[in-house]
Amino acid sequence: MKKYIAICLFVVTSFSAYAQKVITRTGEIKFEASVPAFEEIAAKNNTVSCIFDLTKGELVSLALVKAFRFKIPLMEEHFNENYMESTKYPKATFKGVVKDFDASKLTSKKSTYDVDGELTIHGVTKKIKTKIIVSKISEKIEVSSLFYIIPQDYSVEIPSIVKNKISEKVKIILNFILESK
Repeated sequence: MKKYIAICLFVVTSFSAYAQKVITRTGEIKFEASVPAFEEIAAKNNTVSCIFDLTKGELVSLALVKAFRFKIPLMEEHFNENYMESTKYPKATFKGVVKDFDASKLTSKKSTYDVDGELTIHGVTKKIKTKIIVSKISEKIEVSSLFYIIPQDYSVEIPSIVKNKISEKVKIILNFILESK
């Protein structure tokens, strides 16, 4: 009987701990580095993984660099081979903590939170502070953010011949719909 109770307690404890994390493998990251009067430089990645620990406010995300899609295939090739060196640096990651996060207060109303974390791109890790918007729709958690990065901060070299065609600041937009699995 004691063994049965111990197993039940383990299952219930494991389930409740697991239920506090929400996940997606179909998150979206878009970026834009366009400059007026030149060709659009924008891409989208719809296969981004993200895990959000609702009890600790910890957020981690992983994007495969080769999964970014451009309107122009040649631009995608240059992005992977010349700028991001995606064979050498295949992924971009973010690990952070959402400040003052309380999952019990989540509603369908969007709430804005500060996030402190580390963003790794092109093998370079930098501390960043940004804001995220979080809401709860049914049993899903929606997370979005918009922030800017400077490619040179991540050792992404822009050749001088195209430097005036690419924005100095790249706009990053994140959209995740996370759920318990």
